Amino acid sequence: MNKSLLMSVLLASVLAACSNNAVKNKPAAPVVDSAQSSQAAADAEAARLAAEKAAADADLAALKDPNNILSKRSVYFDFDKDEVKPEYRALVDAHAKFLLAHPKSKVAIQGNADNRGSREYNLSLGQRRSVAVKKVMNLAGVQEAQIETVSYGEEKANACKDEACFQQDRRADIVYDHE
Repeated sequence: MNKSLLMSVLLASVLAACSNNAVKNKPAAPVVDSAQSSQAAADAEAARLAAEKAAADADLAALKDPNNILSKRSVYFDFDKDEVKPEYRALVDAHAKFLLAHPKSKVAIQGNADNRGSREYNLSLGQRRSVAVKKVMNLAGVQEAQIETVSYGEEKANACKDEACFQQDRRADIVYDHE
């Protein structure tokens, strides 16, 4: 019996020693003022938003830099056609890559036609042109929600009398929502 009493005392002292070490080694919880933590969180959020705005402003500068392909916004079409010509694929792809990198950005693709043909036909042709550009962007991975198509038909057409002038009216313009 002495042996079991001795073992119980020994076991109790070991457990007491272990529990004392655990308490001694446990770091004290920091005391945080809730007003200070709220202000720190607000400051961190403000800094994050400022950094995002600075990055967005830098990206928007690329859209206006005349040396950047993104500053070019018009895709021109042949007479009575709505197919994106090979020479404009790089332009449309560059805008698609920009939209992929900026998922919150949106564009309106505005289809236009020259003033030959009926008003209804030109509205339809302008819509087909804007949809053709949209399809190229969609194939590159741009989401439907980022692209709106609209047709102006001949509404924005110049008062043309020669082919050079008509060519300028047969286009789809890429217009960003923040411009």
